[in-house]
Amino acid sequence: MKFTKLQGTGNDFILVETSDEQRDWPKLALAMCERHFGIGSDGLLLLLPSGKADFRMRMFDPDGSEAEACGNGIRCLARYVYDNGMINAGADCISVETIVGVRQLKLNEENARLISIQAGMGEPVFQEREIPARIEQGRERIVYINSMLSYPVNVNGTDLRLNFVSMGNPHAVYFQERPVADFPLSSIGPEVERLDIFPRRANFEVARVINRQEIEVRTWERGAGETLACGSGACAVAVAAKLYDYVDNNTNIKLLGGTLLLEWGGADEVLMTGPAEAIFCGEWPD
Repeated sequence: MKFTKLQGTGNDFILVETSDEQRDWPKLALAMCERHFGIGSDGLLLLLPSGKADFRMRMFDPDGSEAEACGNGIRCLARYVYDNGMINAGADCISVETIVGVRQLKLNEENARLISIQAGMGEPVFQEREIPARIEQGRERIVYINSMLSYPVNVNGTDLRLNFVSMGNPHAVYFQERPVADFPLSSIGPEVERLDIFPRRANFEVARVINRQEIEVRTWERGAGETLACGSGACAVAVAAKLYDYVDNNTNIKLLGGTLLLEWGGADEVLMTGPAEAIFCGEWPD
């Protein structure tokens, strides 16, 4: 089975072009994503035919679970179809069907080279049921944008105030004043991911606002652990920061693997722009 390895700001993926929906893809993701006995990646991307858009994408985490959304992954998929001549010459936009809806992507060229990809990531969601998150009775429910909660939890003796937002997948954002490198993510991350308030687990972002145009972020991704970048997580951080008026409409999210530009004015869709590159191609013994 042929595959291509790609990365977007250090978030790496194995992409397989297929029309086979019956295969045990979760089991294959476990094997292929393993970094010692497999290819190694933060997820397995499937490029599938679509009846609603130009292409369809599914993404499986290294633990075999299927993710609803993946910002870096969808840019990597766009890079693949661009590099392999799967779009019309001169076209600068493609549409991709995902579990959470059709997403539009803009291909930014310079001197006939693809330098970045802008992905429409959909509108952020704050409803408790849609995140999903179970909030204690008696507390204000997450229903409107202006009721974004600073929800207190204690994890391993550390007090956190989490901000809940869904970008098609659940995120819990924590802001702190000290550098994110100082945060004990390897011990706190898996605990936050599996808090009882998250019935489908959650991605956890630790963020520090540098100024009104820059935020540094580390991410613990459910099913993957700490990654060098998380596109939907960067969106969640930018949204939460904007709601608290920490940042302007355009924000550079500085991740371990690089920087993503996030655009959100407080309503409508979040736009994310960043790079994506193919690393190598190969064959998986099938």
